Amino acid sequence: MTETAPRPLALSIAGSDSGGGAGIQADLKTFGALGVYGMTAVTAVTVQNTKGVSGYEELSPELVADQIRTVVTDIGIDAAKTGMLASASIVRAVGEAARDVGLPNLVVDPVFMSKHGHPLLAEEAVATLRTAILPLATIVTPNLPEAAGLAGFRVESREDMRRASAAILELGPRAVLVKGGHLEEGRADDLFADSAGERWIEGERIDTPHTHGTGCVLSAAICAHLARGEQLLDAVTHGKAFVTSAIRHALAIGQGIGPVDPLWESADT
Repeated sequence: MTETAPRPLALSIAGSDSGGGAGIQADLKTFGALGVYGMTAVTAVTVQNTKGVSGYEELSPELVADQIRTVVTDIGIDAAKTGMLASASIVRAVGEAARDVGLPNLVVDPVFMSKHGHPLLAEEAVATLRTAILPLATIVTPNLPEAAGLAGFRVESREDMRRASAAILELGPRAVLVKGGHLEEGRADDLFADSAGERWIEGERIDTPHTHGTGCVLSAAICAHLARGEQLLDAVTHGKAFVTSAIRHALAIGQGIGPVDPLWESADT
């Protein structure tokens, strides 16, 4: 029997979505669609469906950190991402584990709220996220409300996005992608910024109510492309194209906000 070459390896540190549209489940689907072997460190188990999040239970910070260390010290990883971190204690534990094992290509999706507006990160944990996780990040991918929470001022316009990206870069990440999906204007352009400058990444706004998991799929796609060895801006550009296709093929399931579909290509063949 001939052994095959190992796939690129990616780790998702995030919460579980019982409805399958976001979190760990969306990340693993995205990794698989992009030819990357996915692993997980579960931070919390949510009770949710397309109508919203009705509750969640955090895992212990020690258990979250042990998952990270166990995977990395045995299998290894090429890239990692964070999603729902739930509490300041979990944020600190993830930051400590990430430093201990030297997590490469870390994509930080600062998940504050669910698509339905349910809080997924304790308010007091935001300050800890700034100091314990952002300095380790290759890239941070906030939407406008999350960018406002990290930067400390309202972010509602393209100029606000520019100011926020500069403020977030001062917190220590290598790069930031401020997502423009919440902009009131017609397009859904994102702003990429690093020490070399800024670049707008254009994106069409697709007319669908079914956008659950958008942020998770985007950050997971960026993570997967980094795991495959791509340069950061290329990974961001390709990740943006991937999530746009996933939104275009969103699934109208359930009675609420349906999920985007990272597996659309294999489902259509």
